[in-house]
This record gives sequence, C-alpha cells and structure tokens, in this order.
Amino acid sequence: MTDPLQQESTTAKDLELESRPRQRFELEDTGFDEVPPRFRKFYRRWRGPGDQLAPNEVICPVCKVVIRSTRELRPGDRVYCMPCMSRLIVVRGEDGRLEARVAY
Repeated sequence: MTDPLQQESTTAKDLELESRPRQRFELEDTGFDEVPPRFRKFYRRWRGPGDQLAPNEVICPVCKVVIRSTRELRPGDRVYCMPCMSRLIVVRGEDGRLEARVAY
C-alpha cells in the first residue's frame, strides 16, 4: 500500500499542468467570520453537494470549509486551514478532482 501524500504525480494531466503557468485569481471577501478580517477572502463555507469548486479551491476534510488561493492549486501544493489549524496537502482523488489530505 502506498501513501498518497508521498506519491509522485505522474499522470499525463499532472504533467501537462506542471508545464504551463498557473492561473491567477482575484479574491473578494466572502464574509467568513471564523477567521480574522484580513484572512476572510481565503475561506468560504461549503454549500453542500451541489457546490462546485474552482481550480483555486479545495475543501478541508476536517472542518468542511473551502480553502481558496490566489493561484491555481495543483497536486503537491500545501495549504493551511486556519479554522481547524490543519496543514493539508493537495492530491488528485480517484475521481480526478483535487482533494486535500491532512499532513498534520
């Protein structure tokens, strides 16, 4: 059994993504009041099964908050969830979507 956190990203889609520059995103304040005001634009609430994640978003598996970035997220990126204080690593899930796995 291999650890997905240690696994190299070798799929064709990941290799294609690594070769092109990352997209940039402009973030607006979402009113997420569980973090200090200067960090509110980096988080939003998960709206349920019908909610679509953008290429710069990943959901925290611990507290179900959506973490947002100013850059496009790719497998291997590390993100921090301030509401639950978890450090996460972005991985590609079995269904092809980006997911976050808890590092510690």
